[in-house]
Amino acid sequence: MSAAPGIVGVTLVALATLAIGTFGLRLSRTTSDFFVASRTVNPRLNASAIGGEYLSAASFLGIAGLVLTAGAQMLWYPIGWTAGYLLLLVLVAAPLRRSGAYTLPDFAEARLGSRGVRALCSVLVVAVGWLYLLPQFQGAGITLREVAGAPTWLGPLLVGAVVLANVSAGGMRSVTFVQAFQYWLKLTALLLPAAVLLAVWAGDGAPRVAVGGDWSLPLAGDGAHGLYTTYSIIVATFLGTMGLPHVVVRFYTNTDGRAARRTTLVVLVLLGVFYLIPPVFGALGRAYGATDSADTVVLQLPRLMLDGGLGEMLTGLVAAGAFAAFLSTSSGLTIAVAGVISQDLIGRLAWTRRVDGVRAFRLATVVAVAVPCVAAVVVAHVGVAQAVGLAFAVAASTFCPLLLLGIWWRRLTDLGAVAGLVVGFAGSGLSVLWTFVGLPAGGWWHVLLAQPAAWSVPLAFVVMIGVSLATRRRVPAHTTRLLVRLHTPEVLHPT
Repeated sequence: MSAAPGIVGVTLVALATLAIGTFGLRLSRTTSDFFVASRTVNPRLNASAIGGEYLSAASFLGIAGLVLTAGAQMLWYPIGWTAGYLLLLVLVAAPLRRSGAYTLPDFAEARLGSRGVRALCSVLVVAVGWLYLLPQFQGAGITLREVAGAPTWLGPLLVGAVVLANVSAGGMRSVTFVQAFQYWLKLTALLLPAAVLLAVWAGDGAPRVAVGGDWSLPLAGDGAHGLYTTYSIIVATFLGTMGLPHVVVRFYTNTDGRAARRTTLVVLVLLGVFYLIPPVFGALGRAYGATDSADTVVLQLPRLMLDGGLGEMLTGLVAAGAFAAFLSTSSGLTIAVAGVISQDLIGRLAWTRRVDGVRAFRLATVVAVAVPCVAAVVVAHVGVAQAVGLAFAVAASTFCPLLLLGIWWRRLTDLGAVAGLVVGFAGSGLSVLWTFVGLPAGGWWHVLLAQPAAWSVPLAFVVMIGVSLATRRRVPAHTTRLLVRLHTPEVLHPT
């Protein structure tokens, strides 16, 4: 087994990322360039960039592993991750762009007129961002170990260094070009090997999945809790997308609300095409006995099914695509987290008040990358797809109620928002803590904690609505005027 193709693939992706980022650096001069690319990104470029950052380690490696180990019921993950953009298209994309905000805390403060809500949202953005960054760095370590025999700490260090260089140098404008390129690289890196491996499978007589029982049947193998688990996955993935800070921030880069909707429509097409491919690797992995590790089946299959140079070349291509996934998603998350840290922490410290916006952003980028990079080495037992699923559950339980009620319900108050955010984060955060500590499984309570979205999301909505109704006198005076702005097309009411 040669490590050269994998090393070459990873190196080329890193160099291409830095080169494209350098091109974007030439166009980045202002704070607006760093945060939202001065709101001038056209829908096609923005859609490719969103596809690049959204298709993370869980999409590239995790889905195939889930299908390999648990069967067709795991297809709810890619279905939910795609359908989440449909809800974004209908309910959130255009109003969010018309808000004129840079970040989720900006929107919360503008909507509710409360510094307290803004501070809480800032903490939650950082928490969700770091939780989502963790599996990206973990996936990088797993990939380098699998294709090159490198120590697991090297992957997080390499991805962190490239992301830090790109984001701190050019901000959102640089990252937009990089992520658009990386979407098409990831698609190619899965599509081409999948086509070759399917041809090999057909030439081998199309061997069937060698399992007993109902591996391929939806809801099989989870006993009495299978239905609850599936519904909880659906809730988390459908509603969590709109609450992910790195997804939301990309809609601030569009020129107007109409462009935000067009961007979302193109994203649905790009994601739908991509998600057809990873399940193929999961099914082929089961047929050929690649069951050593769920997170590495995509990397194992080319060498397992093909001897010689072709298998090594396909392994190198897949490794390159995997690193593109880690780099693109990590870049988007880093921008979202760094934007909040620079505005709501660094910008308010006495010793940093003379630091300009660009320098504060670059300093925040170091913090945004360093913490999850270290955590990826310490918390190595949590699966890639599992960690991403937890991030979706937290986002669905916190920012989803805030955005939907903030955009569509005028009675939302600051106290209602705070209560709902705290309850939603407490419920879903307990699940994260439980998973990371690695406490033993068993009983119905473990199922509820492993997949909390089915109860934590409705609870957050109920609390947010109930407390708002109890404190209705705290509805901000500017609410009606702001809602008119959010729901009126720019041609009728320029922002």
